[in-house]
Amino acid sequence: MADELANEIIDKIKAHAEPGGEEITTNTELTALGIHSLELTEIIFDLEEAYGIEIEMNTVDAWSNLKNVGDMVEAVRGLINKKA
Repeated sequence: MADELANEIIDKIKAHAEPGGEEITTNTELTALGIHSLELTEIIFDLEEAYGIEIEMNTVDAWSNLKNVGDMVEAVRGLINKKA
């Protein structure tokens, strides 16, 4: 079950995903959404701006660390908690 933060992040990911896909959940693989390095970078910028955080990872690290939507949610949650 997704919480409010997860739902907000899913909405941001939907804006960059290929249209017509299935419902996006925290288990959805980013590659299954047609999200590649450029889209991932744009999503990361959106998240940084929305939550006042800094996600320090280059694209290679991002792809190895962020396999699915849940990974992205947990990464953002960790940075928000660290900032608090």
